[in-house]
Amino acid sequence: MASLISAFKMIFKNRSMLFLTTYNEIKAKYAGSLFGLLWIILYPLLLLGAYASVYIYVFNVRFQIFDSKEYVLLIFCGLIPFLGFTEALSNGVGSVTTNSNLMKNTLFPIELAPVKSTFVSQTTQFAGMIILLVTLGIFGRWSIYTPLLVLIWILQIMLSIGIAWILSSINVFVRDLQNIIPIFVLLLMMVSPIAYPVDMVPSNLRIFLSLNPLYYLITCYQQVLMFGRFPDVKAFLILFVLALFTFGIGYSFFKKMKRVFVDNV
Repeated sequence: MASLISAFKMIFKNRSMLFLTTYNEIKAKYAGSLFGLLWIILYPLLLLGAYASVYIYVFNVRFQIFDSKEYVLLIFCGLIPFLGFTEALSNGVGSVTTNSNLMKNTLFPIELAPVKSTFVSQTTQFAGMIILLVTLGIFGRWSIYTPLLVLIWILQIMLSIGIAWILSSINVFVRDLQNIIPIFVLLLMMVSPIAYPVDMVPSNLRIFLSLNPLYYLITCYQQVLMFGRFPDVKAFLILFVLALFTFGIGYSFFKKMKRVFVDNV
């Protein structure tokens, strides 16, 4: 609990600097590209098109309660948070080694590097969520539970930051980790319920889904946005506890590992 509070205090204390550096990094990320910031919108749409085409036209997946357009929306409800989470994972793992010049910087604590990487990674999800919400409104899918996505998103960011603190610390000593993460992301895409609700999974295989943190995250998003109901209580509570626990443990782990960073970055 103490580390959890300390983490919140550290981020709040440096909120202005964190906002400025995040904004500058987002601009720098797309500077010089032909479409610039438009890629924030194009990327999720292109991936959605490819993902939906495979499931609709190749696998020929059909639902009794959804037509093809609504099924695409179901995919989008899972794909958008998946992109936000895995992008934070990929960027966060190398956030310390790529910012080694900040190790002795007293103005910008190195603890903020994984936090900044996570916030930068949310740009794709932010743009995708706007598109998704507008489309859900057109299809009449808004409900009294739709605003709950904000709370779920906050939990997702906390979970992502906690993992980023842990992975970026380990990556200082085991640089192979940043090469393993992309493979892990592909595996997550295959085992996460992005294009199907949990009800489609045989009961004897759901135990394997329960080992995937994205299972709880995506399930909560899909139930709130697409099905217009409160998330499954068990899934939501597990996500809530997992996010707070990972956030606090991640910060504590980072602070301890930071003592030996200087000699290794």
